[in-house]
Formats: sequence, structure tokens, C-alpha cells
Amino acid sequence: MILGFIGTGNIVSDVVSGITKSKIPYKKIIVSPRNKKKAKILKKKYQRISIAKDNQAVIDNSNWVFLGILPSVGKKILPNLKFKKNQTIISFMSTIDYLELKRLIKLKVNIVKAIPMPPISLKKGPVAIFPKNKKVKNFFNKIGTTIEIKDEKLSKNFWTISGTMASFYELLNVLTNWLIKEKVDKKDAQKYVTHLYSALAQLAASNTSKPLKYLVEEQTPGGLNWQGVNELRKLGYYRLLEKSLKKIYKRL
Repeated sequence: MILGFIGTGNIVSDVVSGITKSKIPYKKIIVSPRNKKKAKILKKKYQRISIAKDNQAVIDNSNWVFLGILPSVGKKILPNLKFKKNQTIISFMSTIDYLELKRLIKLKVNIVKAIPMPPISLKKGPVAIFPKNKKVKNFFNKIGTTIEIKDEKLSKNFWTISGTMASFYELLNVLTNWLIKEKVDKKDAQKYVTHLYSALAQLAASNTSKPLKYLVEEQTPGGLNWQGVNELRKLGYYRLLEKSLKKIYKRL
């Protein structure tokens, strides 16, 4: 199987990285020259990667084509590209829905929308896809955890949550900087915060039988964690978080 990527931004680099570390039986990966610097880095870093002369060459020589470009760019270039019948097209574009993709591509192909996140470079993290596609599901399960979306309208909800990644990193940054200001060694501070939240996420992910609310409510009344969550509630932190989610959702 030959995999082609139109766009060579951060998420494409992460997906390619995950693929090269996996057991996916690909013959070759072809990347577009859109970002020449990143394309050259990928070619130098991994084996079986080549840089196409243009976007059409990616399509002509690939079985699966991944669209890792901005929606505004996709609307401009897709109508001028000629896809192959029965080709599999996987789009990472957030604001172009399934029906619009079909109109832009103008050919009977297998189209799947996917929402990969940066941890896919480590073969970790969820990948929401729509519509259901067994081959695409199995593909992403080799480099993450596939979640099939039944209704495309719900994909907006998943895209919304994906928009909280930077705010999560900012939380880690604030906590780390607080420790540093309190005279904790910089490396120790970052190591403690990142490993703590990584472990907490793993614990939450393993808690499949009970709602996440249980992990909040089991904290000892009057304890440090009980105080922490209630201080943030008083400040309206979680209400503001919900408001920000609504604003992100409206953009989609």
C-alpha cells in the first residue's frame, strides 16, 4: 500500500511518524512539496518516504490520500485535482463536511473524515472517524485508538474537544512555572507535572465502569484536592471552560 499526504504540516508529520513506528504494511509514503522544509525533514528522518513534484503526483501514485491542509486551502485546490476511482481519501480538515468533500472531489471515492492528534506520533491517542470504514478503523487502531462517529453532526463535538489541547498544555505550563517560582528545579518541576498528569490520564482512561465524576467525588472532604477543585469552582473556572467550548463549536 502506498500512502500519499497532501500537506506537510505538524499533524501530517505526527501521523507519518506514528506510521513509521507501527506495523502498518505500507510500501511507500509520498508527501507533497507544499512545505519543502518539513518534507525534506521527513524524507531524511524516515525510510521509504519520497517527495512528489506536486499534489497531483501524490494522488497519481498513491492508494490512500490524506488531506492535511487548511480548509481554506482545500476549497481552492481540491476542485483542480483529479482523484482515482475507488481511491481512499482521508481528510483532516475540520470545517469541510462530508458532503462538501464529495462535491469538491467530484468522483466516486471512499471518503473518511478523521481527527488525529499529536500523540499519534507516539502511537497513542484517539482518532475519531466518520463515516464507519473497517479498513480505516483498523489502520488508525495500529497507531492510536479509533472512535467511529455514527452521525457527522457529532463530529463537531469531537473537533471542539480537540481544540482544548493547547489549553491543557498551558495548564501544565502554569503549574510548572509556579513550582519554578517556588524555587523548585526547572527540570524537576516539568518532570513532576508532566508525569503526574500523564498518570492521572491513564488512571482515568482505565476507569471504564464508572463516570469520571466518581474520580472527583471520591476526594477526601477537606483534603487538598477537595480544596483545589472547590477553589476553581468558586472562581468560575469550569463555567468559563464550558463557555469556551461553545465558542469553539460555533466556529465549526
